[in-house]
Amino acid sequence: MVGLLQFTPWILIFLIMYLLLLRPQQQAVKRLRQKIEAVKKGDEVVTGGGHIGKVTKVDGAEVEVEFSSGQRHRVIKTMLSDVRPTGTKAAND
Repeated sequence: MVGLLQFTPWILIFLIMYLLLLRPQQQAVKRLRQKIEAVKKGDEVVTGGGHIGKVTKVDGAEVEVEFSSGQRHRVIKTMLSDVRPTGTKAAND
């Protein structure tokens, strides 16, 4: 019984850490994965390198992104760090 009481604070600390730190981070990663899987033509994306472009074609695990007029690159979906819906404005506009 005494041994169980000694571990109670550690169990509570772990539970609080899980609820405040780990679980919200896992949910954020899950939401990002869902956004990347649902990317479609016309969406604005941000690559892992920070480049912003518009999706012109989606093909399985790859997307074709146009960064400026006529400059298109094929990018693997896992290298996308954010997907912005069509018609969003920059924060400073």
